[in-house]
Amino acid sequence: MEEDDRQSDARVVPLPRKDGVRRRCPICSAETVHRFRPFCSKRCADIDLGRWMKGNYRVPTDEAPDGEVPLDQSEEEV
Repeated sequence: MEEDDRQSDARVVPLPRKDGVRRRCPICSAETVHRFRPFCSKRCADIDLGRWMKGNYRVPTDEAPDGEVPLDQSEEEV
């Protein structure tokens, strides 16, 4: 079955970028495969998903998550 996946991936040619450069996987820098776009394989896609789930990708903010009181507000109430 895995060989069938590779064959179907090989037949799909991604559209080139406007500058003509092939897209690269953000995890390992290999050429991307259309099926796993923007990654090169299921492995790299799973690595990225794991990073999202662990919270490695987040935007810093001064707001507390829902349901939590920021530390400086809780100290003022005491």
